[in-house]
Amino acid sequence: MHQDSSKIRNIAIIAHVDHGKTTLVDGLLKQSKTFRENQAEMTQELIMDSGDQERERGITITAKITAVQYDEYRINIIDTPGHADFSGEVERTLNMADGCILIVDAQEGPMPQTKFVLSKALAAELKPIVIINKVDKPASRVKEVEDEIADLFLELAVHEDQLHYPVYYAVGRSGKAWSTPPANFEENGNLDLIFNAIINHVPAPRVETDKPFQMLIAALGWDSFKGKYAIGKISRGSIKPSDAVSVCKKDESVVRAKVDKVFISHGVTKLEVNAGISGDIVQLTGIDDAKIGETITDVEHPEALSAMEVEEPTLKIYLGPNTSPFKGQEGEFNTGRQLEERLMKELETNIGLKVESDGIGFIVSGRGELHLSVLIEAMRREGYEFEVGRPHVVTHEENDVTMEPVEEVIIEVPMDHVGAVQMELGARRAVLKEQFSSPKGVTKLVYTMPTRAVLGMRNELITKTKGTIIMDNLSMGYQPMGEPLQQLRNGVLIAYENGVSTPYSLQNAEARGIVFIEPAEKVYAGQIIGLNKRQEDIEINVCKAKQLTNMRSSSSDGVVQLTPATKMSLEESLNFIEDDELLEVTPKSIRLRKKELDPNKRKRANK
Repeated sequence: MHQDSSKIRNIAIIAHVDHGKTTLVDGLLKQSKTFRENQAEMTQELIMDSGDQERERGITITAKITAVQYDEYRINIIDTPGHADFSGEVERTLNMADGCILIVDAQEGPMPQTKFVLSKALAAELKPIVIINKVDKPASRVKEVEDEIADLFLELAVHEDQLHYPVYYAVGRSGKAWSTPPANFEENGNLDLIFNAIINHVPAPRVETDKPFQMLIAALGWDSFKGKYAIGKISRGSIKPSDAVSVCKKDESVVRAKVDKVFISHGVTKLEVNAGISGDIVQLTGIDDAKIGETITDVEHPEALSAMEVEEPTLKIYLGPNTSPFKGQEGEFNTGRQLEERLMKELETNIGLKVESDGIGFIVSGRGELHLSVLIEAMRREGYEFEVGRPHVVTHEENDVTMEPVEEVIIEVPMDHVGAVQMELGARRAVLKEQFSSPKGVTKLVYTMPTRAVLGMRNELITKTKGTIIMDNLSMGYQPMGEPLQQLRNGVLIAYENGVSTPYSLQNAEARGIVFIEPAEKVYAGQIIGLNKRQEDIEINVCKAKQLTNMRSSSSDGVVQLTPATKMSLEESLNFIEDDELLEVTPKSIRLRKKELDPNKRKRANK
């Protein structure tokens, strides 16, 4: 299947979480006849979100590349993550595209995370196409959303051409699109309009077909059949199976290798081809020590392309082998060496991550809470057992001043809860930049605040606004380090001894605060089993059974009535812990604990 470079289109899809990006890509795949009518994908939804966590969280974490054939055009579609936490993914994938489709929800309008990815795309001079999706929503406000998009482009455009972009109106779920807002959603419409817009508006890749081969590795794939795949857009020349190549490494050394096979994307599968041509996105096997950001070149002309600059990490956590009394009982991999091997493997594909040794464990730095919690969740599902510390912001020195990361936080909340939000953000030293109300009784608040003050805030606000809040945050750079924040959390209830919890003793614990464990659960001394109503930590014996006597009392024969235990998610637990606490993570459990399990040593340390 050999093609002419002028018939290739490389397009990135940009959208906020839940604005229908993945559904629209599904529609493009189905309507381009990429699948046979009887193939399972024709009835499947979210074809592109392949990871367990992606399906459960409803977000795209790693960029995916798929391709559709439309008439004689080959369209490579790069599905980018919508979260600023995965900015490493975003930057390197936009590098492969020549145009972008911005998908915006007809009710919500452009959201902060969209702004982040769009600014990167416009800075990379990609040609934009706008699709206003979900126009059939009862609360859709197409006219206002068009104005908001125009304002966004005015703010972000790098040059005037980018202000002239085509706009289409779609209901991605039913695979329909129109060039003007339809009076009736039953009207005929399909995605041919979108295909034609891609062909006519997005330029063909700029290529140098007759020059020596050169390709920057933008992503890596892996399967047990062929091993590692180096993925990227060929910027010049062409490549065939069995070609000898040079790999320009990051340390400026050059290593020779041989390409085994050349694949291109076809739908969500790979298709083996006898040559990859300039401008196309290909996947090469046989280059085992390929790393993201390195260049694969012609043997005679090993010239490296400039590697992508990735934004610096903003958060770091300690991650090390489990040291609790339950070590090795629930996980398959729990040694420092096994953790190190797994983290090194992660570094190959997760370029926004940094790992440094720290005693028996490691300091892992990433782009945000979500970035780090996705890694922790992936590791525990693979059978790893380890402990993590509280997240801390990554600071740096500038002219002898310590600088800390700052974020813009955008909150939308019903009028009734504005006071609660303002109190919580006031306590965290946030600065209100603007506030405006929409006619529907929703207030939008825009704050700037240090990243360290954002930690743990989402859970607090969800509780205080009864789950009605929409919150987004966006990195804004650095500012000089501010004052320390006051302690916002109460003390904890700590198990006094190893054993199994009893309903009788949990009843006593309930009187002191909120309990995190169930009856008949194994606990160890130093484990955190609840949240105190007061500021100080207290130890409680939760394994004590009721004293049996031969005296019968009418009141004591009743069944113990306990409130169900409060169970926290991984992110909530990470936000909950303080500096002297750890989170024990195993494939079966997440336990909160004190770093120092011995109560006497803990008391001495606190003096």
